[in-house]
Amino acid sequence: MKKIMIAGVWLVFMLTQNSFGVQAVEKDTRGTWLWNPWMINSDEAGTLAFLQSKNVNKVYVQIDEDIPVNVYSDFIEKAGAAGMTIYALDGASDWVAPKGFVKQDRLMNWLTTYQQQATPSQKFTGVHLDVEPYLYSGWNTNHAATVKSYQSLLHKAKASTAALSLLLEVDMPFWFDEILYKNTYGKGVLAEWVIANTASVTLMAYRDSAAMITELVKNEVAYAEKYGKVVVVGIETDQTDEGDNISFYEEGETYMENELATVAAYYSGIQGFGGIAVHHVDSWKTMKP
Repeated sequence: MKKIMIAGVWLVFMLTQNSFGVQAVEKDTRGTWLWNPWMINSDEAGTLAFLQSKNVNKVYVQIDEDIPVNVYSDFIEKAGAAGMTIYALDGASDWVAPKGFVKQDRLMNWLTTYQQQATPSQKFTGVHLDVEPYLYSGWNTNHAATVKSYQSLLHKAKASTAALSLLLEVDMPFWFDEILYKNTYGKGVLAEWVIANTASVTLMAYRDSAAMITELVKNEVAYAEKYGKVVVVGIETDQTDEGDNISFYEEGETYMENELATVAAYYSGIQGFGGIAVHHVDSWKTMKP
């Protein structure tokens, strides 16, 4: 059943010209978040072996400026040789604050320097932002302005990544299809706007059954198909106190893989579905069988 979901490591490029340049869409993602980049500093071989054992073909790697640049370049080169694409991961809820753009600029400046110095086999493929504006206080106190600030952040990131010939991806909760906006970016559904304005979205569809997951992501998959994009379905493996149906932590990996295979089979042949991402490396490594 696992093979249904993975279906090999291959890329389908659907090129769409827009004001920020050419973007490509990756299909059949088997991704994961690597929030602790120090593990590739202390145990690069072990980390790569784990990712390969799980058939991962895409890794979102947290950027930490304290880590030597060569740690990233060596890892990307070796991961690439193993069939993986690597995205620079960063973001925080306060990036939508009035001066939050400073943190985004710092990431883009670091990436500019890195990409200029890296060889082709050492370059990042894209940027993966995890901002989660609903965790910022303004989401409740000044909702409309915070939504617009989030859109402005992504608009700016889109221009910055295009200038670096990098793809822009974001993490997004499944319930953004219930959030409306009306501002200088137009009016509509926030989930649709985000999907239309990024190369790919990873949905935080944190539920522990295929039935719930497929229902939660159907609107986003339809939006992605409409715009020639894809959404990747993200699931949780970490222990959580948010409820028993959020994470696969309790059920274990075998159960999780069966459910994910069901999700992939359900959306098989649907162009808006881009694959699966497992959150995250640390908890996945310690997950019960």
